[in-house]
Amino acid sequence: MAAQDSDNHKTEELTALVQEIRDRVRARYPGPDALKHLRITLPDLLPLVHARDAAEAKVASIGTVNPRPGGPLNALAQFVKRMVARSLDWHVREQVEFNRHVMECVEATLEALNETKRVLATVAPAAAEMVDARSHWVQLRSEWEHKLFVNETQFLRSVADLQGAFQHRASLMEASFRDIARSQHADYLGALERSTVELQKNFWDEVAKARREFERLIHEELRIVRQRAGQQAPKIAPAAPGVEAAHELSFDYGRFAERFRGTEDYVKKNIQFYLPRFQGRGAVLDIGCGRGEFLEMMRGAGVEARGIDLSEEAVARCRQKDLQVEKADLFQYLNDLPDGSLGGIFCAQVIEHLTPERLPEMIRLASVKLSREGLLALETPNPECLAIFASHFYLDPTHTRPVPHPLAAFYMEECGLGQIEVQRLSPAVESMPALAGLPEGFREAFFGGLDYAIFGIKL
Repeated sequence: MAAQDSDNHKTEELTALVQEIRDRVRARYPGPDALKHLRITLPDLLPLVHARDAAEAKVASIGTVNPRPGGPLNALAQFVKRMVARSLDWHVREQVEFNRHVMECVEATLEALNETKRVLATVAPAAAEMVDARSHWVQLRSEWEHKLFVNETQFLRSVADLQGAFQHRASLMEASFRDIARSQHADYLGALERSTVELQKNFWDEVAKARREFERLIHEELRIVRQRAGQQAPKIAPAAPGVEAAHELSFDYGRFAERFRGTEDYVKKNIQFYLPRFQGRGAVLDIGCGRGEFLEMMRGAGVEARGIDLSEEAVARCRQKDLQVEKADLFQYLNDLPDGSLGGIFCAQVIEHLTPERLPEMIRLASVKLSREGLLALETPNPECLAIFASHFYLDPTHTRPVPHPLAAFYMEECGLGQIEVQRLSPAVESMPALAGLPEGFREAFFGGLDYAIFGIKL
C-alpha cells in the first residue's frame, strides 16, 4: 500500500513536471489557438518545422555511404563509394554549404516567427482591452461627450459666477471709493471752512488790534500836542449837589426804582448781554450798583466784581446778598484807585444824573483806572427816542439832562478809549404799542430804543 502511494505521488510529480514543460514550451512557442478568445488565429508553424526536419535529414545524408552488411564484397563496394564521395567532395562542397545556410535561414525564420507569436501573446491583454474599447467606443464617446457638456456647463457657470462676483466686488469698491471720496471732500470742505473762519477771525483780530494801536497812537499824539499847548486836566471838582439830591428826597427812592425801572428779575433778564463782554477781563467795578443785579450776574459767572453807590439803602440791600459794595462818591472812589487796576467798569443809568461839566471828568477817571484792553460800558436813556421825553426821562426828578451817544463817544475818544460801539436797548414799541402804526423807517429814527449802551476799549 505504501509502495502504491509512493508510485502515485511520483506519477503526480511527473505529470506536474510534464505540464510545466508543456506550459514553458507553449509560452515559448504559442499555438494557433493562443489568441482564440480575441478572435485572432496565429499561424501554424508545424508544417514548416516538419519540412525543416526533413531537409536537415537530407542535408545530413549528403557525402555519406549507405551501410551494407559486412563481407569482402561489401567492404569493397563501400570503399569504392567512399573514394567516389571523396572525389566528388570538391564538386558538391558549395552545394553543401548552400544547403546549410538555407537551413540556418529557415531556422532563423522559425525563431523569428516564434518570437512574433510570443510578442502577440504578450500584448494579448492590451489587444483585448482594445477590442473591448472598440466594442464600447460608441458608449464611451457618448459618455465622454456628456461629461464634456457637463464640464463645459459647470465651467461656464463658474465663469458667470466669477463675473457676477467680480461685478459685485467692483460695485462695492466703487461705492466704497465714492463714499471715501465724499467723506474726504466733506472733511476737506470742513477743514477749509474752519481754516477760512480761523483766518477771518485772525484777520479781524489783527484789524481790531491795528485799529486799537492806531487809535492809541492818535490819542498819544493828541495828548502830546495838548501838553505842548500847555493844556492841563482840570482838577477834581466837588460832587455836584444834584447827585446827592436824589438821596435827600423825602420819598422812598428804592420803591420808586421798583415801580418805574422794573423788578430785579426784569432787570437781570435785560442785562444778560453784558456778561460776555466783561468775562476774562479782570476785576469789574459797578458804579451806581443800585439793587446789585449786575453784581449778582458777575458773581454767578465767576467774575470778580464790586460796586459803589451813594444810597445807604442800596448798599445795605446789596450787603444782605453778600455782595462787595460800599457807599462812596464815584469821583472820590475812582481817584483813590490805582491807575490801570480795573479790567472793566459798568455804569448804568448814572451819567444822566451828572451835570454836563462832570461827565467828561467821570469818563476821564474811568479811562485812567482801566488797564489796557479794559472795557467801559455806559447805559443811559436815549435822547434820539422822542418817547422818553413824553413818559420816561422826566419821571425821575434826579435826572439832570440826557446824554446823546455821539457826545458820549466823543468824550470816550478824547480820554483814550477806542473801538466805540453803540447798542440801542428797550424798543419803544414794546412799551407803547401805538407806535406800531407809524412807518417803520420813521419809527426807527425817532422812536427807536428807549435806552442805549455805549462801549469803549482802553487803548
